[in-house]
Amino acid sequence: MGHSHVPVRSHPRVDFTPRVALASLSGASDAAWARRASEYAGCAFLGGIAVDGPTRAAARALVAREREEFLPADPIAFIDRELSTLEETPLATGFNVRSTTIEPIRRAAAVCREHDAIIEINAHCRQDELCAAGAGETLLADTDRLCASVRAASETGATTSVKVRAEVANVDLPETVRRMSEAGASIIHVDAMDSESIIRTIAETSDAFIIANNGVRGRETVREYLMYGADAVSVGRPSDDPRILERVREATTEWFQNGSQSESENENECGCEGTA
Repeated sequence: MGHSHVPVRSHPRVDFTPRVALASLSGASDAAWARRASEYAGCAFLGGIAVDGPTRAAARALVAREREEFLPADPIAFIDRELSTLEETPLATGFNVRSTTIEPIRRAAAVCREHDAIIEINAHCRQDELCAAGAGETLLADTDRLCASVRAASETGATTSVKVRAEVANVDLPETVRRMSEAGASIIHVDAMDSESIIRTIAETSDAFIIANNGVRGRETVREYLMYGADAVSVGRPSDDPRILERVREATTEWFQNGSQSESENENECGCEGTA
């Protein structure tokens, strides 16, 4: 597999060390979850949480079929409480939110700004109930509405991320990313699915800070994503497994400490460990 080494890019609004993020897992990613993994990661995205009527109804339907979801009485107050409990940790923090409407995103973003946290707009979830409500990955095919959400969040002064998914039908993801960046997204958090090389295309399209997600388990996957141009990687389902987290942390730290290795070495050692 041929790769070119991509230099580390400067992002004045975004930085954390190590360049490992914990990706949100609905119903599991709260402050206690983030604290347990804090020695391995530089950033944790809590949530996702439904913040408006249609997405909360969808979340209740998901709970009815035995999926875990956060359904506090007041989701904005919940965001505030959870972020407050992490203020003494070294982690950069963010909150992944689902909404079909603008005002709840603006309110959530304002709370994140108060905590110097990242607001992450969810354009990623693919559960039928959320998609039917007009949230999650369906936003990728409604770029105007997605960009309006990004703009509303970023105008509060909060650092704004968007979690996206590759391989969504009829979606030109690099073009969508370009428009989101213009609307104020500082971070693009990409579930690459089986299309790891999409990271390179997005890196060439946008100056945003790119977090690569999907199948991050150790040195090979970390190096592949970083060689494609990701600024960081994130761990999803194994975020409660210290062995995997330690491997990912060590590989990421090694990459940024020794980023001048030759392209030939990169090509010989790069591979893929899967996409689960």
